[in-house]
Amino acid sequence: MADFDNFEGANTAEEDPAAEFLAREQTELAGLEDDNFGGDSAGQQAGGDFDAFGSQATEPAAQTNGPTDAYSAISQVDTERAEPEQIKIWREEQKNRLEKKDKEEEQKKGEWNEVARKELEDWYKHHAEQLEKAKENNRAAETAFIKERDESIPGAQWEKICRLCEFNPKNVKSTKDVSRMRSMLLQLKQTPLVR
Repeated sequence: MADFDNFEGANTAEEDPAAEFLAREQTELAGLEDDNFGGDSAGQQAGGDFDAFGSQATEPAAQTNGPTDAYSAISQVDTERAEPEQIKIWREEQKNRLEKKDKEEEQKKGEWNEVARKELEDWYKHHAEQLEKAKENNRAAETAFIKERDESIPGAQWEKICRLCEFNPKNVKSTKDVSRMRSMLLQLKQTPLVR
């Protein structure tokens, strides 16, 4: 534990070499930052009222609205110089055409939405009508079926069976062979069982 305390004390006594180097460099460069080339202080240092760039040079520099970076200014001049007047006119026309097309698209989109909403309402209305018709037809068929089922006329049993069976072999949709049962039912219909 005592060794650890000695280790901490050793670190506080020594300074960081990088921090020492940076402090030394800052003090050396401090004098260079005070030199303003092209300003009023340079003219006064050179001897009296002498202005190296003239008073006219400082005023336009303060009044410019363009980019302050030299590279940006050069690239801006290059693009202005490289783009002919016809291309500028074309760009404006293209921009106007695109804006016009966007407005037309929005208008058509609104119209299509309106048409789609109307068609959807019509479809729902037609669907509800079809559903009601199907319900009515099913109810009517159900009442007719119940009436025929519960009807008991003596000797009409085979008629009921024949109505439920399909005797046309071409219209049969089942895959099993039911020809024997069909022939048996026809035979029983023609000659009923005697008790």
